[in-house]
Amino acid sequence: MNTQELIDEAISLPVEERALVVDSLLRSLNQPESETDKKWVATAKQRLTELRSGSVDAVPGDKVFEKVWQRFEQ
Repeated sequence: MNTQELIDEAISLPVEERALVVDSLLRSLNQPESETDKKWVATAKQRLTELRSGSVDAVPGDKVFEKVWQRFEQ
């Protein structure tokens, strides 16, 4: 399999699997070394678990930014 075939195959994957491939490739280039990186990874995994389990509700980005801008306007 050549590089282009690999890319084409990866693009055909469902979005979550593509994200996993991208994450794995990036990790191979930039190994997390610091404690801060490890804590961010743990936080991201926890948040993903919470979203998937339904224990928290996702907030659309536009609503988040609307709230942020309201704080700056005060």
